Amino acid sequence: PSVSGGGTRAALDWLMGKSKAKPNGKKPAAEEKKMYLEPEYARSRITDVGFKELVVLPREIDLNEWLASNTTTFFHHVNLQYSTISEFCTGEACQTMAVCNTQYYWYDERGKKVKCTAPQYVDFVMSSVQKLVTDEDVFPTKYGREFPSSFEALVKKICKYLFHVLAHIYWSHFKETLALELHGHLNTLYAHFILFAREFNLLDPKETAVMDDLTEVLCSGGGRGG
Repeated sequence: PSVSGGGTRAALDWLMGKSKAKPNGKKPAAEEKKMYLEPEYARSRITDVGFKELVVLPREIDLNEWLASNTTTFFHHVNLQYSTISEFCTGEACQTMAVCNTQYYWYDERGKKVKCTAPQYVDFVMSSVQKLVTDEDVFPTKYGREFPSSFEALVKKICKYLFHVLAHIYWSHFKETLALELHGHLNTLYAHFILFAREFNLLDPKETAVMDDLTEVLCSGGGRGG
């Protein structure tokens, strides 16, 4: 759904929308499906830098500025990563937005449940976030402009949705990512994103529990490659 209205009101309207995860009634797939946990793939990175040090707020930077800059960057990188496998993520192949035995449902700003396929869900996420990060009333770029009081809550909402997209790529499209030799990029992005979110408490541990096994593998060394 598009974010109705303009400016901060639009952001607040969208913030009122919900995305709920419910068990889809299916048993988790066999463990061997989790190719992303295999050491030869999990150790792949495009850099061996330790992200734990990189995510710390620099002394001279305002917290909201740091959150805004990094959130916008993560949005663009997740969008780019998804675009590499989007031709495989179709309404037929991915009839629901599923990760393991969890299914995500989109709720619009009126609280209405929207039945959608994975590509539709991702499109809702990307179009909504795009409107927020390009809205001067929400993500100000001009000197003297103030961040809205709801800014941190909005960042948390954005991070939750970006996590859903990353988790879906791993769960449903890791084979394609592997075939494209982009798993190193995906692992690097995931580790950086999760460590940043942890540093500023942007993701609920219950929300990310579905990928705890991957998080442990990729982030245990501060995001550094094995």
